[in-house]
Amino acid sequence: MWRSVLPSVIIIGVIFIIGDIFFTKSGIWGFNPAYHSTIILMDLPVEEWLFFFVVPYASIFLHYVIVYYYPHLLLGNQFVKVITWPLILFLLLVVVFNYEKTYTLVVCSLVILSLVLALFNTTLILNRFFISFLIILIPFFILNALLTGTFIPEEVVWYNNSEILGIRILTVPIEDIGYAFSLILLNLLLISKFQQVAESK
Repeated sequence: MWRSVLPSVIIIGVIFIIGDIFFTKSGIWGFNPAYHSTIILMDLPVEEWLFFFVVPYASIFLHYVIVYYYPHLLLGNQFVKVITWPLILFLLLVVVFNYEKTYTLVVCSLVILSLVLALFNTTLILNRFFISFLIILIPFFILNALLTGTFIPEEVVWYNNSEILGIRILTVPIEDIGYAFSLILLNLLLISKFQQVAESK
């Protein structure tokens, strides 16, 4: 498992960090220096770098714990398709009507990409992930609410309101749910691919 998880977390983490650097340089979001260390790499605090390795690993671990203890907890193939295709269509409409909002555009595109890739995966990842993500979302949302200022005087991470839909749950932009969804799902898909390659040898 480690031979699949570690390279997946690193590869997806690097891809998302590159996007993070772009977002920061473009003023789409930024970080409150009052809350992070003075170690800055490519405009990102070291804590932000760690986020893309620690949070996905913890989420992947939680997903597989759920799969291990509840192996029969999964949605039927037809139900998954009934959920997925309308969701893809809805996100496409969001993109069409909000293409000028960079964060919204990128997140919706990532979710669409991850869903399409998952539909072609034969290991029933979506069948389980739609359920496990609801559980993963609880600690992720608590963390994100803290980072965006729900429980503290100032936010740790600020967002440019012109680059998002402006819909927030407490202080968390709605796009962050899709961001977390695609971040974790893309990791699971890559892990599955590495496992398939290893088994074929």
